[in-house]
Amino acid sequence: MNFNLETLISWENAMNVIDIVLVWYLVYKLITILKGTRAIQLLKGVLIIVLIKLAAVLLGLNTMDWIINQVIRWGVVAVIVVFQPEIRRGLEHLGKASFQNRANRMLRTGDYFVQEVDTAIQYMARRKIGALISIELNDILDEYANTGIQLNSDVSSQLLINIFIPNTPLHDGAVIIQDFKITSAASYLPLSENPLISKELGTRHRAAIGLSEVSDSITIIVSEETGDVSIAHNNRLIRDMEQEDFVAYLKEELVFDEEDEKIKTNALQEFLESLRWGNSE
Repeated sequence: MNFNLETLISWENAMNVIDIVLVWYLVYKLITILKGTRAIQLLKGVLIIVLIKLAAVLLGLNTMDWIINQVIRWGVVAVIVVFQPEIRRGLEHLGKASFQNRANRMLRTGDYFVQEVDTAIQYMARRKIGALISIELNDILDEYANTGIQLNSDVSSQLLINIFIPNTPLHDGAVIIQDFKITSAASYLPLSENPLISKELGTRHRAAIGLSEVSDSITIIVSEETGDVSIAHNNRLIRDMEQEDFVAYLKEELVFDEEDEKIKTNALQEFLESLRWGNSE
């Protein structure tokens, strides 16, 4: 049998590979979006129904097959009604996903933004002033920013501290930062319904985790009881962060290195160039 490389690396085979990769990517994104929400239980239920359906067909269980068909037929309507909030959030997440050039926004900020935020956070942590600050990345936070008082101000440590001073009009709720400007204060964030969250965590932490479940934003929390600093990001909570770790985390996520990006871009271009199939010498 002759091995024909050109036949193996054909346009049709390439499309099949891309098709499979896209399907797996969509499944991964769906699980990522629903992780930590009650809708993940829905996926488990759907999987069980599919398995029962397959078993009924293979074993010839006609009555069971009929019942499962009715469940599937009417279950779609029930799912849309019961899980409307999760479906809406998922569609919003897909619609807002990552077609913005976050790198350009990071490039303009340098270390200044991180320094100002860190100064404010450390000041409030030492004095046990409760704070909740959400920094927008790719997923737009307009829905939550619109629930608060609009500011549209440059980021400064003095302003962040003054916002969260107790018994002032703006200290309750969250500060939303978009495009590295303070868009709003006293904004409401969605509370997480995850039953696995520790009971010792208060409303600020639950709100921060809730936002991390529906967006890729970074939310900083200062505990009013202990002064501990935490970060909620990508559906996880990093608690009791030391200043060095806190600054390093923000720099890793927010400070953009232009030289590194050029290297990545050149590497990507070289990789794409190498994927030209069927070229003959």
